[in-house]
Amino acid sequence: MAVSDPTLDVEFDLLHRGASFVIGCDEVGRGALAGPVAVGFAAVNASVLTMPLGLRDSKMLSEPRRELLAPLAAAWATFSAVGLASAAEVDELGIIACLGLAGKRALSDLYAQGVDVAGSIVLLDGSDDWLNKALATPLNVVTRIKADRDCGSVAAASVIAKVYRDRLMIAAHDDEPGYGWASNKGYGSAAHMSAIDLLGPSPLHRKSWLKISL
Repeated sequence: MAVSDPTLDVEFDLLHRGASFVIGCDEVGRGALAGPVAVGFAAVNASVLTMPLGLRDSKMLSEPRRELLAPLAAAWATFSAVGLASAAEVDELGIIACLGLAGKRALSDLYAQGVDVAGSIVLLDGSDDWLNKALATPLNVVTRIKADRDCGSVAAASVIAKVYRDRLMIAAHDDEPGYGWASNKGYGSAAHMSAIDLLGPSPLHRKSWLKISL
C-alpha cells in the first residue's frame, strides 16, 4: 500500500483560525538506551511555499536522505529549533517529563528567534499532550496521530530533530567507540547490548532503563 506524501492541509486550516504560526512538533530518541531525548519544532506561517521534495517522517527515510533533507527542511520552515533532555535527566525525571523538558527548551529557542509562541498552535504527533504538562502557562496544542506522516511541519520537525540527535551520537561514538553509537544511535541493538555487558554502562546510558533491559 502506497504511503502519501505529507501535506500542509492541517496547517493551513489551523492558520485560518487565526494562529500566528503552526509549530509542528515531534520527538526523537524516546526509546533509546543511551543519549538524550530530542524534541524538534518547525514553525510555519501562511508564507510557506512548496515543501522540500521527498520530505517525509524521518522513520521513512534512509540516513543519507535525512542528512540531505534536514538543512532543506530547516531552511523551508519559517523557524525551527531542537531541545534536548539528557540521559541523566531521563533517569531522574522519567521519559514523559523529559519530553516536556526538551520541548520547553526548544520553545524557549523559538521565542528567542521571535516566534509568537503564545499566539501559535502546536501540532504535536501522537495522542498525548506531554508538552503542556511541562509548562506553567499552557499553550494551544493539537494532538494528531500520524502527524509525522501526514503533516508537513511535523515531518520537517522529525527530520530536523533526528539528524541533530544522530550527529550527537556519532560524535559520542568518537569518544567511546565500543558501543557502536555511530550505527545504532543509542538504541538497543544486539551489538550495543553485548557492548554494555562487556564494558558496563557509560555516562550517556539511561541506567534506569538498563535494569529493565538487561
